[in-house]
Amino acid sequence: MSEFSIVTRGLNLWYGSFQALIDVSVRMRHRFITSLIGPSGCGKTTLLRCFNRVNERYDYVRTAGEIEILGQNIYAPEVSLVELRKAVGMVFQRPNPLPISVYENVVFGLRIHSGAIKRSEVDGAVEMALTRAGLWKDLKDRLHVRATTLQLEQQQKLCIARLLPLEPEVILMDEPCSALDVEGTRAIEELMLDLKEHYTIVVVTHNMAQARRVSDECIFMLLGRVIEHSRTSDLFLSPKDPRTGEYIEGRYG
Repeated sequence: MSEFSIVTRGLNLWYGSFQALIDVSVRMRHRFITSLIGPSGCGKTTLLRCFNRVNERYDYVRTAGEIEILGQNIYAPEVSLVELRKAVGMVFQRPNPLPISVYENVVFGLRIHSGAIKRSEVDGAVEMALTRAGLWKDLKDRLHVRATTLQLEQQQKLCIARLLPLEPEVILMDEPCSALDVEGTRAIEELMLDLKEHYTIVVVTHNMAQARRVSDECIFMLLGRVIEHSRTSDLFLSPKDPRTGEYIEGRYG
């Protein structure tokens, strides 16, 4: 397997006549946490959403260039969007558990994609997912409570757990801690560090301290372009581009 899970070459994207991504070429390492940083409107979330082709839900979006995930061109005609989105899961800014039980949240995608499966297999998938998401100990006796009654931190962890039975390779996170307090943020960051043993993680964050804490590499974006991509420690301690230094020092953005 390649050392890179995600590779883009000359990626461009337009919302109508506005070009949101300009000639983006990056390589994201397998089982690394890569943070996308930069001021609001720089293209971070747009790039993130390219990786599971979510942007294409809007008919005014046009994309050019190449994206390979796990060596597969995701724009190839034989690529199934359903299969792509199983392999590339996504977690959003605000927790969005379904208004059903914890158990049914975890197996929701599994039931859709796997058809008839044995109850024992479903139970095993729930335990695996909740254990990996750090929830099993707290929720093993509360599997049938309504998921929307959980604390926000638990809801966000549950949204991550919901992806895992589908056996994704990549997990995309769009500001996953923006709705959480300090303790909730710490819990999600610790979970991210645990999960990278099994998954490639790409996270959009405005929180520079968070990027430093959890990322192996950072990509700094500005006005739709990649300005700098390097090891997190290198980017924060000795950025190659003065605009990177200005951003991480809080001079703009």
